[in-house]
Amino acid sequence: MVAAATCKPQRDRRRQASEARRLAILEAGLDIFISEGFAAARLDDIAARAGVAKGTIYLFFADKQELFEQVALEALGPVLASLSNAADHSDAPFATVLARLFEVCQREMLSPRRREIPRLVLTEGQRFPKIAEFYYREVVSKGLDLVRRISRRAHERGELPSDALERFPHLLFGPVLVSILWQGMFARFEPLDVAGLLNAHRELLLAPGPARGSSP
Repeated sequence: MVAAATCKPQRDRRRQASEARRLAILEAGLDIFISEGFAAARLDDIAARAGVAKGTIYLFFADKQELFEQVALEALGPVLASLSNAADHSDAPFATVLARLFEVCQREMLSPRRREIPRLVLTEGQRFPKIAEFYYREVVSKGLDLVRRISRRAHERGELPSDALERFPHLLFGPVLVSILWQGMFARFEPLDVAGLLNAHRELLLAPGPARGSSP
């Protein structure tokens, strides 16, 4: 009994130490991917930044591709959960849900470090199609499904005059992508008011359509 009681704290400490190494590798991976890009990122540099031997990386991740995938999921998984939570208030008006979605996008997805992940996918996804495939499957498709769901509900309740947003949920994320690209390339020439951009887009989405039977 005493031996068993002694072993459990030891196992817990080993698990905690292992998890701490995994998180350090993920954090270092994000740093290196941001600074070097996916193609130029080296596992040796990631290991050095994390303070572990290169072989330790392979205890957790099969290769650089899997490490990048886990870095992305670690960073964006909570964002998707927050977006889903904001969208799943079925009794809330569409305007309220939309405001919550854009608030989450601005606070989390467009934060200085997290926004670098979709930027990397945009810039390197064509050269590395597995990255694009992974990001579409785990992030993009889930975001689009979420918008389809809330847009269908809003259209059925008469809050949206058209089903355009349900058919093209990509429209909702347009300013998010513009913000990511702009902040990475043009912000030093012309700063972008991200909050203002999102609010303007929200106003456009909520603008009433022409009355039926009216002239164009």
